[in-house]
Amino acid sequence: MGRRLYVGNLPYSVTEDQLTELFSGAGQVDNVRVMRDMATGRARGFAFVEMTSDEDAQKAVTQFNEHQMDGRALVVNEARPKAEGGGGGYAGGGGNRGAGGNRSGGGNRNFESEDFSGGRRKEPRW
Repeated sequence: MGRRLYVGNLPYSVTEDQLTELFSGAGQVDNVRVMRDMATGRARGFAFVEMTSDEDAQKAVTQFNEHQMDGRALVVNEARPKAEGGGGGYAGGGGNRGAGGNRSGGGNRNFESEDFSGGRRKEPRW
């Protein structure tokens, strides 16, 4: 098991100090990072806690998974590695949305002049 833990279902008012204090009950905490909304600064409901040893991390999972914090049952498990290639968001990572529907500037197309084969509609849906 790794030393880095995912902690989910957190109250939105949680702070790094609160999590450090809580997880110190299972062992020595190396680092705590509460993920925050960039616009509001409010916690997004999950964090990453890094313990100093694998044994402390396993103890923290056993001790704090389903632990109640401000009426919420925490989800604590080993953090998965970050996915390669990014993804998500409006730019990049999205697939082809077809005729002018992508968010990366496909522009307006003249639907009446396009030849859609295969029984597709020739006029716009709006």
